[in-house]
Amino acid sequence: MIRFIAVMDSRKGIANERGIPWQGQVPSDTAYFRSMTLHGNLIMGAGWYKEQIKPLPDRRNLVATSSSETLRPGFEKVTDVRTFLQQAKEDIWVGGGAALFASTLDLADELYLTKLDGDWHCTKFFPEYEQAFELVSQSESLTENGIVFKFTVYKRKPA
Repeated sequence: MIRFIAVMDSRKGIANERGIPWQGQVPSDTAYFRSMTLHGNLIMGAGWYKEQIKPLPDRRNLVATSSSETLRPGFEKVTDVRTFLQQAKEDIWVGGGAALFASTLDLADELYLTKLDGDWHCTKFFPEYEQAFELVSQSESLTENGIVFKFTVYKRKPA
């Protein structure tokens, strides 16, 4: 099972040049991300890897990159992410960023999307997904630090 996990604003924005604008302001989402990916296989793009000081604990930290540079201890390189995902025998969480989401969305089975109200003036976006996926669950609106959000889950529509 290939599952995507992301947070997005009302325009499907997920980040800007400086990173994630709401970073640290929605602790429930951080806890949700941790609980969902804990003890799992998490793949991230090279940009996210560069932001990480150390691997996320208690999960396999995979990095989609074509760079020949050696990764820091605790990270595993995946040079052909599409083939890796197509041949995966275990569940994989795809955590972004935007280019990784866009290049592999067609392989996703489920999307775990935290949706924030408002425009956070992002420059990096989650790809269009509504035609291929259907909403299967949604939380009530929650508010933390003045930010209104919902947890949603989408599954790929039958072919």
